[in-house]
Amino acid sequence: MKHIAKKRFGQNFLTDQSVISSLIEAINPAPGQTIVEIGPGLGALTKPLLKVITQLHVVEIDRDIVSWMQTEYGKPAYANNKLTIHNVDALKFDFAILGERLRVTGNLPYNISTPILFHLLDNLPNIIDMHFMLQKEVVERMVALPSTPEYGRLSVMLQYYLQMDYLLTVPPEAFEPAPKVESAFVRCTPHITLPFVAKDKLLFAKVVLQAFSQRRKTLRNTLKGLIEDTDFISLEIDPQLRAENLNVAQFVAIANHLSSHSA
Repeated sequence: MKHIAKKRFGQNFLTDQSVISSLIEAINPAPGQTIVEIGPGLGALTKPLLKVITQLHVVEIDRDIVSWMQTEYGKPAYANNKLTIHNVDALKFDFAILGERLRVTGNLPYNISTPILFHLLDNLPNIIDMHFMLQKEVVERMVALPSTPEYGRLSVMLQYYLQMDYLLTVPPEAFEPAPKVESAFVRCTPHITLPFVAKDKLLFAKVVLQAFSQRRKTLRNTLKGLIEDTDFISLEIDPQLRAENLNVAQFVAIANHLSSHSA
């Protein structure tokens, strides 16, 4: 199929076969598994996945690609595979309707990758792992450690829920059209048991958001009105630190302290 990539959908189609093989090896699909692919495009991952598994759901917003898929995967070669196409925006899709123990993958549109990641957090009870191609810069922020330039709100919020592993760097020339940035493949595995439990997840999210709202300012300034110096003393956290210096456990501790004292 000759398909002109649509900028509004952030389309960059993976074409490098060696990279595709590496991604499939990392995903390690097996018979009996249910995999959900976001943004299947022209089948770079879809086709090799269908050679192994029998239950594949694809979520694709582009009607032209959906029309092509309906023809392509209706061929005899795919007669034994169960492929279900969902022509819907991934940000509006309820992944929970597909059942439990889902494996999610895809080459996410870089312009909406972060919102999709946060949307998937709402579906984690149904997900056992996720493998995504993302802009390299985003993956670096996802896996970043405290006190590094890449560490921020995205790092804290995702690391609260997920164990993440940077798997592979992918050059622009592996795509058509080639993006202007490098890409990376990441594995995200929900924690079986949360290492640190926030009593009020909305309050935890609020604390993290507010703390990183002005990165160069100290916690005393960014969390002013939410937490007092006496609270910092109780928590054994230096109010002169910046948000980037705190680990996930410390953010959870602040949120739980506030939750306990407001009850």
